[in-house]
Amino acid sequence: MGEAVVVRNKQVILKDYVNGYMKPSDMVVTSDNTIRLELPKVEDGLILSKNLYLSCDPYMRNRMGNVVVGTYVTSFTPGLPICGYGVARVLDSTHPDFKKGDLVWGVVNWEEYSLITDTTSLIKIQYIDNVPLSYYTGILGMPGMTAYVGFHNICSPKKGDFVFVSAASGAVGQLVGQFAKLLGCYVVGSVGSKEKVDLLKNKFGFNEAFNYKEERDLDAALKRYFPNGIDIYFENVGGEMLDAVLNNMRIHGRIAVCGMISQYNLDRVEGIYNLHLLILKRIRMQGFLVFDHYHLYPKFLDMIVPLIQEGKIAYIEDMVEGLENAPAALAGLYTGKNVGKQVVAITHR
Repeated sequence: MGEAVVVRNKQVILKDYVNGYMKPSDMVVTSDNTIRLELPKVEDGLILSKNLYLSCDPYMRNRMGNVVVGTYVTSFTPGLPICGYGVARVLDSTHPDFKKGDLVWGVVNWEEYSLITDTTSLIKIQYIDNVPLSYYTGILGMPGMTAYVGFHNICSPKKGDFVFVSAASGAVGQLVGQFAKLLGCYVVGSVGSKEKVDLLKNKFGFNEAFNYKEERDLDAALKRYFPNGIDIYFENVGGEMLDAVLNNMRIHGRIAVCGMISQYNLDRVEGIYNLHLLILKRIRMQGFLVFDHYHLYPKFLDMIVPLIQEGKIAYIEDMVEGLENAPAALAGLYTGKNVGKQVVAITHR
């Protein structure tokens, strides 16, 4: 047996806990560490992965701060690589459920190679012809499941509902809007540029869309697009947008709280003044975490794969090449630079 190969392992390291708006400079890309590309066979349950694609997701900003104990995520550790959802190839394995050559999606470190000791998040990919592997960071992975669970399970939609989606061109929003259209709903989305407005209307089939940056009065904007009120709000933004939506919800409306990206970089979240309308309008507002629903993943695949293959659902990725560009890609989420699902390609093979 020859000597095991040892290589330099490029990594994205968190410098220190982040306060306020996260910047690319809060992370450093380094190749100081090395990794041995062979597992010790005496240890069971380990996986050595070659990471192919990384998912940039809004919740990751929360993990860059000194997270309060009791929340659903723990803080990243300054001086160590950050982590998140990604697609990887198994290079070596002592785990009975995974073998060399398997493709998986789940949580990996932001680095070229990872030694994975906790495999609970990993799902083996059953490769689908003519579907890019990177889709498992989005439409076929965690964001796709989030859109599916949030809309179909939390919102209890029905044909003819009036549906509003904020951050509607992102990985989750673009899918929620299309799920609603397929069900026969009237759908409006809010985004942050004219380019994204055109995308929602011409690519994703939204009935209407508006640029919230051009609206001086969000309440008036929503009344313009929903003169009869909103049945379903898929919440990705929070803050002033949520306050305006509450004022425009219909009786017995439903709100799925997926995220609040406008609040993640604030030291103190903005107050919401219209919460009393939850009572007066009998609104059901529910937060949810997608990993509580992963038992539905096979059912989700049965639904989404035919839609992709038959061209009944559109999906857009915003892909950057190279791990060295990952910090800027992640930071860009919070200023709306991405168009579609933000993905980092470390390598395509």
